[in-house]
Amino acid sequence: MKKLFILFVFSFFSAKSQSLDVQFDQIRDNTAKLRAFFSAMPKGGDLHHHYDGSIYTETFIDYAVKNDFWLNISTLVVQKEFSGNVQKDKSWRKISDLIQKNEFGVYKQKLLEKWSSKDFHASKGPSDDHFFSTFDGFSPAKDREIVSGLGELKNRALKENVSYIETMFLLFFKGKNGNEVDAFNTPLRVAQAKQSEEDLEKILDEMHAYFMKNGAENQAKIYNEGLAKIHNSNKIDDQNFTLRYQNAILRLKQPAEVFGDLLVCYLSDQGSQLINGVNIVGQEDRDVAMNDYWLHMQMYKYLNKKFPNTKNALHAGELSLGLVKPEDLSWHINEAISVANAKRVGHGIDMPFEKDAFSLLKKMKDEQIAVEINLTSNEFILNVKNDEHPISLYHQHGVPIVISTDDAGVLRTNLTEQYVLLAKRYPEFSYSEIKQLVFNSIRFSFIEEESLKTSILKKLENDFLEFEKIVFEK
Repeated sequence: MKKLFILFVFSFFSAKSQSLDVQFDQIRDNTAKLRAFFSAMPKGGDLHHHYDGSIYTETFIDYAVKNDFWLNISTLVVQKEFSGNVQKDKSWRKISDLIQKNEFGVYKQKLLEKWSSKDFHASKGPSDDHFFSTFDGFSPAKDREIVSGLGELKNRALKENVSYIETMFLLFFKGKNGNEVDAFNTPLRVAQAKQSEEDLEKILDEMHAYFMKNGAENQAKIYNEGLAKIHNSNKIDDQNFTLRYQNAILRLKQPAEVFGDLLVCYLSDQGSQLINGVNIVGQEDRDVAMNDYWLHMQMYKYLNKKFPNTKNALHAGELSLGLVKPEDLSWHINEAISVANAKRVGHGIDMPFEKDAFSLLKKMKDEQIAVEINLTSNEFILNVKNDEHPISLYHQHGVPIVISTDDAGVLRTNLTEQYVLLAKRYPEFSYSEIKQLVFNSIRFSFIEEESLKTSILKKLENDFLEFEKIVFEK
């Protein structure tokens, strides 16, 4: 009797899932219907998320207006202070002056285009160059207190039925003597040229001692205390929303600096439950990133031994054919997983070109290493979309997938739109499987408090029950 009951329950839910899949397929080719559907659908978490790139450009412009920045009307550079001669250089204007003379509207539109993907077209140059240039553009207009930015992210998430975000902040070692740090670069380069892990470990031991002696631990502590104060005093977490942070370092610096930054990030991660993991960011195709990739992965390997409880999600394989030499597409994801012990891979676009790709896919499936898929980002930055995108390859081989936004503010998108693109472009994903991806976004999160993760998953289950009652025909 018990077996019959279990069989009945399984058959009931299987039939229900099939019915929902059929109903969902009826709207799959209609973008407006999909947007309404996915706007209402609980979307769990956004695990590949950059704080700076996720704030909408309007917020940065409002900050520049509020603080009455200077604007160069020729170059569209903004800055808080201007020490030059306004009479001689008439291109520099106070924003308040432009507003008073009803001239700022034109420049606001130009800033929106310069600081985001708004109205971008090929005549403006390579899309990847435009994307990465936006960060330097709006950098002076960022609210350093980040309170308003975190509030914006939370409010948008709640309206979009997103219950969890892991957002990335860059964290640096603030050294006192740059020459002493630079001195490590030559032996690092020699070890890399020889591909000698033994030689490299000795150098990293010296560097670890140096950075610890020169304040790395205290810097991590100060950062953690400041972040916790902002997070807790502004009540970022509540019963409907949770925010956690990943420390990130920039891969475009000299290797000794990269190691110092990484060490501070690991120390910070170990000292706070709000911080979940250490990432590495920056254009993967740039010379220093390509030349030092082996070194970076070895640095992760070294620090993983010292801090075994840290979980990392690494940007890896954000490369496409033509962007770099073909042989350079063949090893980055594997190194991130096999050497740096990444538990999630960000982007993973070059998977079809990886050496022993099928073995690597099996490893990701067997070890439950998720890939973070960012459809709008991959299309804009790498011009990879439709069946050139490896998402179907990951899906076919059972690799866990999570859907993310990457830089929603710069890219003028949101998490809803990522699911719309998924449904329209990849019909092999049924509604039941899309729902599984949503649950993946919590299951593969790096939330340290298991009770919190369980609570979010339980709420997600209940939210889906209510959602399905509303949107599906009985």
